Amino acid sequence: MDAAVRLRDVSVGYERKVIFSRLSLEIPAGQFAGIVGPTGSGKTTLLKTILGTQPVFSGDVRLLGLPVDKLPPGSIGYVPQLESVDWSFPVTVEQVILMGLYTNKGIWPWSTRQERNKVHDLADRLGIHDCLHHHIVNISGGQRQRAFLARALINNPKLLVLDEPTAGVDIKTQHDVLHLLGDLNQEGITILLTTHDLNAVASHLPWVICFNKGLVAQGKPRDIFTNGILTKTYGGDIVIVEHGDHFLIASGTPLHLAEKEK
Repeated sequence: MDAAVRLRDVSVGYERKVIFSRLSLEIPAGQFAGIVGPTGSGKTTLLKTILGTQPVFSGDVRLLGLPVDKLPPGSIGYVPQLESVDWSFPVTVEQVILMGLYTNKGIWPWSTRQERNKVHDLADRLGIHDCLHHHIVNISGGQRQRAFLARALINNPKLLVLDEPTAGVDIKTQHDVLHLLGDLNQEGITILLTTHDLNAVASHLPWVICFNKGLVAQGKPRDIFTNGILTKTYGGDIVIVEHGDHFLIASGTPLHLAEKEK
């Protein structure tokens, strides 16, 4: 089976500034992976490269075994950072979800009954049916996130890419979204997301990619979330507190080092 994402010797940047160079990365089909790293590490640029919206200086990018521009419409679903959305735009939740179909509709914007039924089915599943006719600005952050997730899912994509899907939402909504993504992954969708929340990754995701202008390490959270790897990724000491099968990650000086410094 072809990898869902394959980058080979890819170099990317803006004008003459290189963000990362000669990056090789492969994500198997069916994976549920999170990309973590500090602000400014190039995570969003990496997602744009994968989506084909960021030109590359050199190298090869393939999704589902094909160059991005050769993919059938609707193969990739994308959920942007919510802070990048213009909330003043006069659009309802239902209209946001229908926007996901426009890549398949050419210049004909009107939706069919079958498409509207699909919107309602998705809204039921994601728990936003009651706000379908509400303006997007008048619903909660969690409902907005689910609306954009529905927009990304309406074409039944094989690969779902999300940029900071749990940013700006409360802890319950964060866990609900990640559980939902886990369910979608179990149904066969390959999922790739960026996040700053290491603890959420440790609790919910089976695979993690540490990234800082290049690949630092990747693997299962239990193997990757070590003081050495996270310090290399973030450039500062990381405290990892383990309790049974669970562990908590925080920035700071590890207790055993703090005691030595006294």
